[in-house]
Amino acid sequence: MNRISLLLIIQLAFVTLSFSQSVVAGRNIKLPEDSVILIKSLNNLIEKRSGIDPDFQIETSALLDEMEGMKFKLVNISPIDSLDFLIQLSSFEDGTFRSSFKLIAKTQGKAYFFSSPLRRNTLNWKIKKTGDFVLYRNSKEKTPLLYRYIRTAQSFDRKLKAPVYVTKVYYHDNFTDLMGLLGEEYKIAYNGIGSLNKSWYHEGACIILIGARTNDVVAFDLHDLWHDRLHHIVNVEIINRPIDEACAYLYGGSWGIYTWDDILQNFKQYMGADHNWLKAFDEHRKFGGVRTPLYADYVLDALICQKIEKEQGFANVITFLSCGKKEAGNANYFKALEKITGITRANFNVQLEKLVH
Repeated sequence: MNRISLLLIIQLAFVTLSFSQSVVAGRNIKLPEDSVILIKSLNNLIEKRSGIDPDFQIETSALLDEMEGMKFKLVNISPIDSLDFLIQLSSFEDGTFRSSFKLIAKTQGKAYFFSSPLRRNTLNWKIKKTGDFVLYRNSKEKTPLLYRYIRTAQSFDRKLKAPVYVTKVYYHDNFTDLMGLLGEEYKIAYNGIGSLNKSWYHEGACIILIGARTNDVVAFDLHDLWHDRLHHIVNVEIINRPIDEACAYLYGGSWGIYTWDDILQNFKQYMGADHNWLKAFDEHRKFGGVRTPLYADYVLDALICQKIEKEQGFANVITFLSCGKKEAGNANYFKALEKITGITRANFNVQLEKLVH
């Protein structure tokens, strides 16, 4: 039976929601003759990440991350050609519309493979390759912050001695529109957000979606870029978050508005005559703006990392920040700190006084 003919006469109603499956066909829906395979394939895709079109791994994985944990109603199936269909899924919870997504379903024999429509939606975009970075954009408007972002990412990769992997960067002046191109038409979590930066890493490839005006410093923040590039290289399970934040201060500033020099100057002004660095460290003291807070322990850790890199090289900075997740009392932190630098709780104030001033 011709699949397209069947699909053209479909009168779709909402699919009944099942607590055991993510997508189930309801009584009121007429589907293709292999509808059982289609619905089973959709469930396997959402629940087990199986059935991803191998040619579209990274963007489809990104879309599935956005769909994580949701139950869906099948609301539309439209034929693209004799083999491909556009599938629309929506999520409702407690009577509230939560999200809407689109996927491309491709038939191969008796199987279905799924992909994000991102590439299909950006076929006419301009493409520029810079090293292992591929930039996709739909305008000629000058974007110095975007190019600074890519240059800094490459700089971080060199510092981290990262293996070669491709990073695709998609830039659009509006985040909601850009996520729609990925296949996420609506998500309640992003209500009211017009600009944002999101990245995903999957099996040796990275995709970054930046939806923002060209002068939006927060969307092009180098602080979060540091975290992203580091976490592709070092297992997050062994990263000490405060030290990671410290390195982000040191190499990327904060909030898109503070450079490292700004952060250090603000810290010195905040501390004033109080030189009890250990107390400020232990208390995780907050300073800076109400909406752009900074933290004393991160600044002090940044100074320590700066010292380690200058005297011993960056490899030992990685050793330090890989001392494990923060523990009560910072036992693992101080063990690593003493081994690498000789700084202990007992001499912390004396040693940090030298670094601050």
